[in-house]
Amino acid sequence: MTTTSAELAAAFKERLQPLVLRELDLFRRTALNNLDGTDLRSEAEQAIETILASGAIRLPESIDRATFVQEMTAEIMGYGPIEPYLHDDSVSEVMVNGPSQIYVERNGLLAAVPARFISADSLMRVIERIVAPIGRRIDEGVPMVDGRLPDGSRVNAIIPPLSLIGPILTIRRFAGQRYSMARLVDIGALTASMAEFLKVCVQYRKNIIVSGGTGTGKTTFLNALSEYISSNERIVTIEDAAELRLAQPHVLSLEARPPNVEGRGEVTIRDLVRNALRMRPDRIIVGECRGGEALDMLQAMNTGHDGSLTTGHANSPRDLLSRLEVMVLMAGMELPVRAIREQIASAVDIVVQLSRFSDGRRRVTAIVSVEGLEGDVILTQPLFNFRQQGVASRGAVVGIYRGSGQPPAFYEALEEMGIRLDRGVFAETQDSAAASARVG
Repeated sequence: MTTTSAELAAAFKERLQPLVLRELDLFRRTALNNLDGTDLRSEAEQAIETILASGAIRLPESIDRATFVQEMTAEIMGYGPIEPYLHDDSVSEVMVNGPSQIYVERNGLLAAVPARFISADSLMRVIERIVAPIGRRIDEGVPMVDGRLPDGSRVNAIIPPLSLIGPILTIRRFAGQRYSMARLVDIGALTASMAEFLKVCVQYRKNIIVSGGTGTGKTTFLNALSEYISSNERIVTIEDAAELRLAQPHVLSLEARPPNVEGRGEVTIRDLVRNALRMRPDRIIVGECRGGEALDMLQAMNTGHDGSLTTGHANSPRDLLSRLEVMVLMAGMELPVRAIREQIASAVDIVVQLSRFSDGRRRVTAIVSVEGLEGDVILTQPLFNFRQQGVASRGAVVGIYRGSGQPPAFYEALEEMGIRLDRGVFAETQDSAAASARVG
């Protein structure tokens, strides 16, 4: 369609939508929850065809009827104009800034798309369609909501009066493709030596925190790390929205629950971490620590649950350690700073830092080991880092992965136990240009 045809189609959709809703009697929200999705779409298509056949609305020849009916059905029963992007594997995020502006993220880069909602009311119906099945509501009394789609994609919505541009919907798509560590090495997210070191850390039960900003791929990396866990272990995963997909047979997946419309029934990450300690786990994997659950996670790491994994938001490993202190204080325990730092230094073994670069690629930019406490300072030892050296053709960032040349202190303890490890991995330097060329 040309731009003119698209605008014309939008005008016809706006006229047709109330007629179809009236035909289906779907002004009542309860109908949306009680009917099967497939049957509902079929009925909607029939209602649209019936109205068009009656001559109540006549489509001009410039508008393809089949495409119009399909888009109209998606607007009324599905996710509207964003539906194709939710089925596009190259799209990692969909951002709706009011009914007239939609952006998508592909390969880490944002781009506007021509799709539009018919109206703010149509966008609101899509948001309600998303949150209703999970027992949430969104209206002027509750103008913000978090939820997820059936495929696990995370959803956030905020509406007027908090939003001044109309309803805003953000969907972070669940990655159907599970990245293995070998695949991450192949696309240049880290080197084979770094992956080999992390394999040693997981297999010999070192506690690891994956750190990074929003959208740097922390959950993806946590999934990849989990492939090194033995299939004989009992693993408990705890998340706000279930995204982890572990391949081991003995996995217990727990998901936090928000309060219902009456403000009751909330089960927090912290509640689940405390409960997990009673489930006889070999390892606990928390999707993300962002509050008081950090204290419970550190205590679990310090009380026999070695090899636990989690993620946290921070721009550097040192920032992460500082944020852990703040999160422990959020638990409401009036602990002295030194006691908190002792807990962190004793519990955390490795911090893996992720960053997203201007070319949209995610990379491991640092791996550090936590080596204890000296005075009031948590000691860390850099093991690997990535240094950007420039920008190649088409904006691809290139740089060097460097090893520090010095293994962490726990290597000596493992070798005293008769475990022989390759110390050469810390001496390697690898240019990232080759990996960038493979995926460029």
